[in-house]
Amino acid sequence: MRLFTRLAASAVVAGLALAPAAASAQQFINVLTGGTSGVYYPLGVALAKVYSDNIEGVKTQVQSTKASVENIKLVTQGRGEIGFALGDSVKAAAEGDAEAGFPEKVEKLRAIAAIYPNYVQIVASKDSGITDLEGLKGKALSVGAPASGTELNARAIFEAAGMSYDDLGKTEYLPFAESVELIKNRQLDATLQSAGLGVASIRDLAASLPITVVAVPAAIAEKLGAPFQAVEIPAGTYDGQDQAVPTLAITNILVTSSDVDEELAYQMTKQLFEHLPELVAAHNAAKAIDPKTAAKNLPVPLHPGAERYYKEAGLL
Repeated sequence: MRLFTRLAASAVVAGLALAPAAASAQQFINVLTGGTSGVYYPLGVALAKVYSDNIEGVKTQVQSTKASVENIKLVTQGRGEIGFALGDSVKAAAEGDAEAGFPEKVEKLRAIAAIYPNYVQIVASKDSGITDLEGLKGKALSVGAPASGTELNARAIFEAAGMSYDDLGKTEYLPFAESVELIKNRQLDATLQSAGLGVASIRDLAASLPITVVAVPAAIAEKLGAPFQAVEIPAGTYDGQDQAVPTLAITNILVTSSDVDEELAYQMTKQLFEHLPELVAAHNAAKAIDPKTAAKNLPVPLHPGAERYYKEAGLL
């Protein structure tokens, strides 16, 4: 926590710092993240510091948002230079999926890198008696902020399982931290969170009361297809979780807009990979970021600046 506090403080300082005298023009990078209790936020803070320290003439800011869907909209509206988004949300934007919040194809959306996988983590209080998807029927579940990447994941999983929100006793659309607080107060039975392993909100919940990590069968991933894949949440990821639990994973993508300057996009990509240890220090999820796979299987084109970096590095 101390490290995160120092990083957050550094990001604020970086955002206020004057550009180096040698810089020809001031450039601004607004890093679009998610809720402060998720994984996007600490990684975004670390990334903003990397950029402010290593890209000359850059001023940075970190913006907490409702995550994937909002980040895609903000970045293509010119209100952010780089943002975190789930792969299925990026695919929905590229295809113009109205149900996901994109009535038209988002033509300006570009990729910087595929980063780490998000794990769909459904966690219930042990007292609720929930052990599987069927057990959620009649119970109170939070499915994430409305139209967020997490909520889109929830809808997709329920549909593949032959269920809907109508099967629940109560559906809440809340960010991670608020969901956890309601479970602690016995006002909610479970929370569905799409995040990196070891997300702070679920660690907090597991440290506060006995939990059950609810299994999502591999058959659900097979039915949904790409970008979903069957994975396991390793045993011991959270307090009281003694066994590995099957679930789904979706790759996260750093996105930008075709309007972003090519040199800036090149530097954002280059500095990301040259300073991975700083991101790992902010959150363990960053250990899964691999430059060898970062330009592969993307649902939108690479930004030309990012493409230049991968070619120079021999990765394309």
